[in-house]
Amino acid sequence: MTTISVTGHMDLTDESIPLVRAELDKVLAAYEPSGLVGVSCIARGSDSLFAEAVLAAGGRLVVVIPSQDYRQAKVKPDHAETFDRLLDAADEVLVMPHETANRQAYEGANAVLLERADRLVAVWNGQPPTGKGGGTADVVHQAREADIPVDVIWPNGASRQA
Repeated sequence: MTTISVTGHMDLTDESIPLVRAELDKVLAAYEPSGLVGVSCIARGSDSLFAEAVLAAGGRLVVVIPSQDYRQAKVKPDHAETFDRLLDAADEVLVMPHETANRQAYEGANAVLLERADRLVAVWNGQPPTGKGGGTADVVHQAREADIPVDVIWPNGASRQA
């Protein structure tokens, strides 16, 4: 059994989405589907692309929801259908005890992602942390400090929305 968690940018451009998804499919193809578990917060962008790739590869999905109000407070209408579909497809759903979606909730969710991970997939442009905490670069740094192997995915042509 291999448990792979994901961190990554939410604000991928429309052109980047198929490029990132193709790379995720390649990474996950190396694992036996019956032993593959993907852990994701299923946020817009990288998290959802990873979750969809795990399911397409025949793996099991574990969803970590950062706070009790996350669905209402943070999931925009144009992402709600994908969010709900992935939530329904999950083998396990962990809702963090935080009432509101804030930095503390995101950091708590990221801690669970890393606790469960044999590996981390990071859809990351390699830029340093913004200083806000809880971002992709922070999670990559924490994973490396914990000796969790990190697969960075940032295909040629990928970019973030301006």
